[in-house]
Amino acid sequence: MSEVISKVTKNAREVLFLSLSEFKGRRLLDIRVYVPGNDQGEFVPTRKGISLSVGLYPAFKKALAQVENTMIKQGLLDAADLAPGD
Repeated sequence: MSEVISKVTKNAREVLFLSLSEFKGRRLLDIRVYVPGNDQGEFVPTRKGISLSVGLYPAFKKALAQVENTMIKQGLLDAADLAPGD
């Protein structure tokens, strides 16, 4: 069973779903692209995405912080846009 934690609109057709799931007894963080299904409001997963063991989350979070700092230094992001709650 998968518990959707957050959704991020990628473009007009695709949405990123961030969820927690379990596979063969291992808890996973799943970041996957979903597209509209046949039913109204239904989304179905694609093969595009990654699943990480929850144990890898601290290293993943650290890596994302490094990417964020680099993007700010290169002027690709404004630090003010990253205020908590956004």
